[in-house]
Parts: sequence; structure tokens; C-alpha cells
Amino acid sequence: MNQNKDISCLIIDDESIAQEIIASHLSKIPNIKKVACCNNAIEGFSYLRYHHVDLIFLDINMPEVSGISFAKSISKDIKIIFTTAYRDYAVEGFELQAVDYLLKPISFERLLKAVNNYFDIYGESEPNSIETSNGNEFMFVRSDRRMIKIDFEEIIYIESYSDYIKIHLKNETIVTRETISSVAVKLPNNKFMRIHRSFIISLANISSFTNEEITINKKSLPISRSYKKEVLNTLEKF
Repeated sequence: MNQNKDISCLIIDDESIAQEIIASHLSKIPNIKKVACCNNAIEGFSYLRYHHVDLIFLDINMPEVSGISFAKSISKDIKIIFTTAYRDYAVEGFELQAVDYLLKPISFERLLKAVNNYFDIYGESEPNSIETSNGNEFMFVRSDRRMIKIDFEEIIYIESYSDYIKIHLKNETIVTRETISSVAVKLPNNKFMRIHRSFIISLANISSFTNEEITINKKSLPISRSYKKEVLNTLEKF
């Protein structure tokens, strides 16, 4: 459903396992394209000489040329998400206006948040839904120390708060400490759509919409500016 151009990503890390983990995470996110992996900064310089890159996942602690030195030496048009096993570099990383700073081991949820930060800062809409590959018609979320099974057809909309989300079902509401981005990963993109940083809706339960909001279950939910073009393009196809 996402109509934005692909974001080309380069991974620079001297650990092959770290490259594989990041590449695997990126493969699950729409509009993100891993173009290459480099084992050190020297290989990175060589790659950038001949190829366009939008975003680099850059390890800090590398031999010969550190990630910090590398970041200072390349075009500011190329954005950086630092990766490292050490917290000590965080301040220096942010002083270079990095998009984000990921501490290894990097979970999918945390990397997705970093990618969404990139889209927030540089004007593209976030990946609003991620195609589930397991073919299930349900998901599990943790609530009240239990894993709760939720059928997709029961979901009306999902609402995010500062440190928890509410999953509004036809007959009840489930509260979970999971993030809205981690739940989005579990949802099929032909049934759900993200319309705002704080809202994911069920397409089947829409009763009406305007350019500014969607009415679902007698409740009006806002369409944020960053999602508006894609949301309206999708709804106009029905």
C-alpha cells in the first residue's frame, strides 16, 4: 500500500552476524531496500563513490577508521543510524545529528522505531503496515501477564498511548504494553491501515471518511499529514 520511493540502505559493520541481523530486519519493512553490506569504513567509502545511498546503518567501533570518523567524512545528505555494543558513544553520535543510535543486540522492534524516526524527520510517511508472512487470521499479544489470542476480524481499531496501546475489539478492549509498531508487524496489510502515529484501523469497519478523518464504530479518528496521501489513495480504490 505504501507508494513512496524505496529508501536505499547501506550496512557497514565489521561483524558479519550484525550485518545479517540488520539485513533480516530490513527485509521485513516496506520501502526499505538494502543495497549492500560493507565490512569496514574503507569499503564504505569505495561503495559511496559509485552508488547512491539514502541511509547508512553504521557501526561505530571498527578498525582503522571508526564509524564516527566515517560519518564526519561523508555527505550530510546521507543519513546515519549508528549501531554499537557500547553506550559510551551515544552523545557523540547525536552530536553528528544521527537519526538514531541502536545498541546491540538490535531487536526488530527497535530497528523499526529507528526507521520510523527517519521517515518522521525527512518527510516520508512511515511504513504504515507490514505484510505478515505466516498467513494466520489471528495474533497473540501480552496482557495481564498472559498471551491473549486476538482474531483479526474482531479488531475495530488500535490506539496508542505513551506507554501502552488499546486494541478495540467488537466486544471488549485489550490493553497491552506492546508498541503500536510491534503490533503492526503482526497485521495483514490488506485488512489494516495506519492513518496516524497513534492509530491503526480495520478497513472493513470504516463507515465514512473525509480528507481529515475516518469514522469507525461511531468514532472519528484523525488522518495525520504524513499519512494523508497514502491513506486517501488507498481508500479511493474501494
